[in-house]
Amino acid sequence: MEIPELSVSFGDLWKMLIAPVRSKLLLTAIELKVFNHLSKPVSADAVAKSMGTHPRNTELFLDGLAAIDLVLKKNGLYQNAAISETFLVEGTQTYLGQLLTFMARADSPLENLSKLVKEGPPPPPETSQFSEEMLAQGALMMANSERAGDAQLVTREVSKLPEFPSFRKMLDLGGGPGIIGMAVVAAHPSMKGIIFDLPAVVKVAETFIKDYEMEDRMGTLSGDFNRDFIGKGYDLILACNSLQFARDIDSVLKKIYDALNYGGVFSSIYGFGQTHERTKPENLVLSLLSLALMGRDTSMFHRGFIADSMLRVGFKSVRSRTLNMGWGPVELDIARK
Repeated sequence: MEIPELSVSFGDLWKMLIAPVRSKLLLTAIELKVFNHLSKPVSADAVAKSMGTHPRNTELFLDGLAAIDLVLKKNGLYQNAAISETFLVEGTQTYLGQLLTFMARADSPLENLSKLVKEGPPPPPETSQFSEEMLAQGALMMANSERAGDAQLVTREVSKLPEFPSFRKMLDLGGGPGIIGMAVVAAHPSMKGIIFDLPAVVKVAETFIKDYEMEDRMGTLSGDFNRDFIGKGYDLILACNSLQFARDIDSVLKKIYDALNYGGVFSSIYGFGQTHERTKPENLVLSLLSLALMGRDTSMFHRGFIADSMLRVGFKSVRSRTLNMGWGPVELDIARK
């Protein structure tokens, strides 16, 4: 018997095995509010004293956070890395701890992964799992996500449109808390905007419009874009990761087409474009896995899906490219009427 010659390493398997430790460190640090104590260099003993935790295990825990680059350690003192200071300290406009925790819980079905594979999805719920309160809480969480980079990126891209200076009226379709829509309007000298979303979500958007003193330039319209009137006379319509809720994509995009003025622009940012026979990009496939295993139809989530529909409903031209957002690569499709 000869020792085998190998052309591949098992290193990636080891990385997969310890990956849950990384996420557990992150989620536990969020739960314990550790990052709130590390805006300035501080000792492990001081952190343990302020949090009321075990001194030795607190030090080991902080070393673990330093190992995954969420915390910096120098001369025995610990301090937030830039990513933690920006996104994981409570009370800031870009705090993502609540959203990250929620997303981790959304993948709880994977705890019974072997059962789902063996037996298939469970029966669908008889009633909607999303109450008005849950929708409002989700919008509040998304506000920080949008302020954490999405709004800035979308605004830069939309501002590059050659038609942008001439726009007078914009619709942010499925605009959630309205941060993206407000950022785009604020980048224009005179354009006004409308945030369209479900009634419970629009109430949240209205609070942010007031907070940012945009009442003179921003309005709201509530409803379900699958069945309700979305307004008309728009020069620009945005849809940022909202079209996955379209029950009939051609019907919704025809409604968008009709709502635009002649020469208007529809810009869709869609983070659900799968490639390589629906096995890439990795972060997208894995984020949709629990939904798919639970019986949710994810068949529409492939690259080019939105662009193809844009052409079918009558847009005269469509241009597509990939953007890299915080959550991963997304498709930017720009259609002109």
